[in-house]
Amino acid sequence: MSVTTALIVLQARLGSQRLPGKVLAPLGPAPLLAYCIRRLQAAAIGPVIVATTTLREDEAVVGLARDLEADVHAGPVDDVLARFAAAVVGRSHPWIIRATGDNPFVDIDAPARTLKALQDGADYAVEEALPLGAAVEGIRRDVLLQAHQDATTAYDREHVTPWARRMAGVVRVMPTAPADVRAPDLRFTVDTPDDLAYARRVVDLALAEGLDPCVAPLRRLIELARRLPPREVA
Repeated sequence: MSVTTALIVLQARLGSQRLPGKVLAPLGPAPLLAYCIRRLQAAAIGPVIVATTTLREDEAVVGLARDLEADVHAGPVDDVLARFAAAVVGRSHPWIIRATGDNPFVDIDAPARTLKALQDGADYAVEEALPLGAAVEGIRRDVLLQAHQDATTAYDREHVTPWARRMAGVVRVMPTAPADVRAPDLRFTVDTPDDLAYARRVVDLALAEGLDPCVAPLRRLIELARRLPPREVA
């Protein structure tokens, strides 16, 4: 079966509670969201659609996504599951890869590995042992739509996949990431000002090495991060 059968849905909005505007925060040569989009596009397993909100402030997210030739869907602010479901309806892709706009260093190869787990029979898949923020989630389209139909709690609606992660009958797999990108002690997600400062230091090191940090292999970013003082993974 072809690996070009997934839809990558990247949720992103400006209204973060702990770090408002972070998705457009400068990160070296580009805004943070550009890293997310470009790395997912480089995965080359299917189209990337940015699922943002209908708020006026998120028109800037829409503009950047379109500049980078990503598709866009605007939906509810807090009901992210409904936003995902609406982005999926009308598309024929049987598998969905979920990514979030606070992870600028997602492993470019993770979407293909996660998709393979779905193609091998899983309903839900996520890799273990990657740096925090470097993984993606995979879910079968019909399972995502079933979650949208049945999930009722605010937590399930906001976080998209908890319903699938606990529901009986859903086949879940959590394979271990390849050895060269295993680094669960590293925190690559951006949720706080300290996270953003750390990501900027990693980018500066990549630029000093002549790398394009938007598409540099995760193993190289891990090597660079090892030069920085250790941080606790929250």
